[in-house]
Amino acid sequence: MTTDGVRKANIELKARWADRERGIGICERLGARFVHSERQRDTYFSTGAYRMKLRESSLGRHCMIWYSRPNDVGSRKSTYRVLPVADPAEKRRIFAASMGVKAEVEKARHLYQLGPTRIHIDYVEGLGDFIEFEYVVGENASEEEGHEAIAELRERFGINDEDLIAGSYSDLVLTGTPAHG
Repeated sequence: MTTDGVRKANIELKARWADRERGIGICERLGARFVHSERQRDTYFSTGAYRMKLRESSLGRHCMIWYSRPNDVGSRKSTYRVLPVADPAEKRRIFAASMGVKAEVEKARHLYQLGPTRIHIDYVEGLGDFIEFEYVVGENASEEEGHEAIAELRERFGINDEDLIAGSYSDLVLTGTPAHG
């Protein structure tokens, strides 16, 4: 994820995923490059139309992320900005006091890269297992190509309609919706 504050865009898809090892195996068979594993804590703040979260990473890559994305099932466009944060505890305290905390999400993430697509195999505490595809739109990667790439990955991973997630992990935390019931 770029952390230069410039507005970026993804085409993304999120789904329930019950078999982490199978997901890792599919990534390896597709030739996806393992990037890293990390623990993340995302603190979502109460804002208007945009979503804002502070991401604290076990790898020390702390950042503020502002994003806008419809809560649609299937692949959808997300626009975002990412800014690095040197003192996440202080930022969390300031934003929590001024805006209020909407939700906190703690997860273990395995990140793979396949061309312009990031593949996240996530375990979210209190919710379960998920998979997420993020196709990075840019100079050499169009939105249309992103939707096509996501559709192909969805097929390769065998993701069914009933497994698709419309919202964010924070939405699931707020409603208490587990990955698999």
